[in-house]
Amino acid sequence: MQDEYRTVARAGVHETEINRSRFLCALAPAATEQEAQDFIAAVRKEHADATHNCWAYVIGADASVQKAGDDGEPGGTAGVPMLQMLLRRDMRYVVAVVTRYFGGVKLGAGGLIRAYGGAVGEALDTLGTLTRRRFRLATVTVDHQRAGKVQNDLRSTGREVRDVRYGEEVTIEIGLPDADVDAFRAWLADATSGTARLELGGEAYGDA
Repeated sequence: MQDEYRTVARAGVHETEINRSRFLCALAPAATEQEAQDFIAAVRKEHADATHNCWAYVIGADASVQKAGDDGEPGGTAGVPMLQMLLRRDMRYVVAVVTRYFGGVKLGAGGLIRAYGGAVGEALDTLGTLTRRRFRLATVTVDHQRAGKVQNDLRSTGREVRDVRYGEEVTIEIGLPDADVDAFRAWLADATSGTARLELGGEAYGDA
């Protein structure tokens, strides 16, 4: 698994004009290929009168799914440069659709490649990106007496507290980088006089 990846901070649209053609790049986070396809379909519907709606998406922290479409532009001049821009920026779980309204001036193959790739790059710069880091899900079980202090200590040291459940004991779900597990186990034993339990779960990604 990748230790970290980047994705788009939020969904949005950025517009540029090149030789009287309008290029609107719509970007959005997409957790699955289906989400990416649904987003492409929604943009196509919104801009049904556009000359082209070209698209690209990358799904998976290891970029296991990479797809692109030219939507009528000459092969390899639109979707592929869009995909290459996403990969060059280490973007994952992201979908891009560039809508073109033709302005009467032909750009040629080189011009199209620059225009479509550039539209994605500018949109990423405008909307912003964020880094997500791999971590280990962990559960801390502690008695009620010590739970408040443990929670405060976790938050004050920047640990991500994902969930807290109150029963006979208090269960606190957190995320830990793998490299921190041993040090955290020692800290927890020290902070609770050895009374807390730590259980490690699966892996996930969270904001870095």
